[in-house]
Amino acid sequence: MITIRTARGPDFDSIWRIFREVVERGDTYVYDPSTTKEEARSIWMADGNSTYVALIDGRIIGTYILKRNQPGLGSHVANAGYMVRADCQGLGVGRAMCEHSIEEARRQGYLAMQFNMVVSTNEGAVALWEKLGFSIVGTLPQAFRHKTLGLVDAYVMHRYL
Repeated sequence: MITIRTARGPDFDSIWRIFREVVERGDTYVYDPSTTKEEARSIWMADGNSTYVALIDGRIIGTYILKRNQPGLGSHVANAGYMVRADCQGLGVGRAMCEHSIEEARRQGYLAMQFNMVVSTNEGAVALWEKLGFSIVGTLPQAFRHKTLGLVDAYVMHRYL
C-alpha cells in the first residue's frame, strides 16, 4: 500500500537518491545531470514548495513537489513535479502522487494545474497525465535536450481542478 505524506527534513537523503537517479538519466527533467545535493535541496525543498514523499512499508520510493506555476496574477494555477525510484516504477506510485497532488492543489485553493515541460518521449507520463484529466495545450519544438535522443519536443499540459 502506498502512503503519501509531507516531507520532513530528514527525508532529504532519500529524496536526494531519487532526484539524482532521475536527473542523471537525462530523459525527463531539465535539471543539469551534475546537480549537487545542495542544489537539489534548494530546488526540491524550496520555500513556497509543498514537498511530499510516497512510501511503501515505510520506505520512501517517490517524491513530488507542488507549487504555484507563476507568481502574482498567475498564482491560481499549480505546478507539480514527480519522481519515482526506478525499481518502483509500474507500481502505481506516479498515479498515486498525481492524484494526491490534485487533491492537495484543490485544498490549497488552486483552480488549475499545469505542467510546463513534459518531455514528449516520456510516453508513460504523457499517457498517465491524460488519463488523469490533463490535456496537451502546447508543443515546444525541440525544447528538451534528451541525453540519448538529442533534441525532442516537450508538451505543456493543463487541467482544471
